[in-house]
Amino acid sequence: MASNGLMPNMILYLCREYNMETTAATNVLFIWTAATNFVPILGAFLADSCMGRYPMIGFGCIISLLGMVLLWFTAIFPQEKPPVCDQMRSGCESATASQLMLLYSAFGLMSLGGGSIRASSLVFGADQLDKGNGAKNAGFGIPAVIMLLSALSFFTASPFYVKPKANTSLISGLIQVIVASYKNRNMKLSSQATEEMYHKRKGSMLLVLSENLRHPEEDSTTMPWSLRTVDQVEELKALIKIIPMWSTGIILAGTMSQSSFLVLQASSMDRHISPNFEIPSGSFIIFPVITVTLWIGFYDRILLPLASKIKGKPCQLTVKQRLGIGLLCCIASMAAWAIVEGIRRETAISEGISDDPRGVVKMSAMWLLPYLVLCGLAAAFNAIGQTEFYYIELPKSMSSIASTLLGVGMSVASLVASFVMNTVDDITKRGGNGGWIPSNINKGHYDYYYWLLAGLNMANFIYFLECCKAYGPCKGLVSKPLGEKDGTDEEG
Repeated sequence: MASNGLMPNMILYLCREYNMETTAATNVLFIWTAATNFVPILGAFLADSCMGRYPMIGFGCIISLLGMVLLWFTAIFPQEKPPVCDQMRSGCESATASQLMLLYSAFGLMSLGGGSIRASSLVFGADQLDKGNGAKNAGFGIPAVIMLLSALSFFTASPFYVKPKANTSLISGLIQVIVASYKNRNMKLSSQATEEMYHKRKGSMLLVLSENLRHPEEDSTTMPWSLRTVDQVEELKALIKIIPMWSTGIILAGTMSQSSFLVLQASSMDRHISPNFEIPSGSFIIFPVITVTLWIGFYDRILLPLASKIKGKPCQLTVKQRLGIGLLCCIASMAAWAIVEGIRRETAISEGISDDPRGVVKMSAMWLLPYLVLCGLAAAFNAIGQTEFYYIELPKSMSSIASTLLGVGMSVASLVASFVMNTVDDITKRGGNGGWIPSNINKGHYDYYYWLLAGLNMANFIYFLECCKAYGPCKGLVSKPLGEKDGTDEEG
């Protein structure tokens, strides 16, 4: 809650308090998001291999708290920011190197801490189910206090946690498989497979290797860089196999990371829902969260049971179907966003406020709801579906890694989104034009930019369909009607 509460408002903080251009501030946020989403994969390896999930979460709580306190300091100490400047005039003083260093240090600590928590918190929660075998300058202070309460609550319940020990050398095991495969690349593989040909971990349920990406059959426990266990080989093969499907979420995640533009757009529209109350522009991001929450409850407790009762048999969407529906919702959301922005821009021009970057048009910000609701549905179908897909397809020993793959995709997506935005900005500014995405939202064509993102998502959907065909059937489903046993995710 603390981290998500900070992100939507940071574009305004960077532009208005640090005198950054919109594209520069957005790039900072893209890089921050990329770092935050990439750290979990490193944390997952450490949690699964040596540290364990409990210490990793504890480390993340402390580091996140330090980062948020540091960011709070940038708000309460005026000397840590450049002088306030009116964005309607040029010549604003930029932040100094030391001021930016403090700001970026806060971002870095929050990325490190947040990534460490996200690497293990989901699976650590699942571990608990196996127990018994079964005012002005206070804005950043609030997230810091929330993070403090989070850390205290986590450590207070420490005596009651189930704390599984880390598997040994998961990282080195995967690397050893790659090295061993390369060393034995010319070895002839037998067409016969028997249990005696393979070395397994103690307690392993695997008997033989799968047919794809086969590994040499001889066994040796004294040559770790030449021959590996069947478990380690299967872990690497499972990870390689899901990469194409994983890549289909990058464009969607990059599209969903454009919340900075949402804040700018909402701040230029009428946000009143009553004469005495208006929704803060940074709070509009709550609508996708509400949509996800309501849809999950409706889908799992009402829609699925009702459909199953009508058909007389268990009825549900496969993981692949939910992933595809999420991609389609993302395309629709970008189209809705582009249409609303086109109308908003024309309204600003007709009202004569296009030269004022902080002007508010006489158009309700509630027109953004179709875009926000569709974004929520995209996340409910695709983002949650991705997490289930990875958890199903990867071995249980890689559960922490499975829970972080979505975040890694979001990390890559932030870098891709930054590249796309910078490319569009550079191309559209050629010839002395103001470009599609200038600092003054009324002077650009953000609607063209959103249409471009919709086109990229359409191309990504076609790519997704091809990846589904190449991947083949999935192992099973995680979400199912209450009381139903796991089934097979048949092609649909």
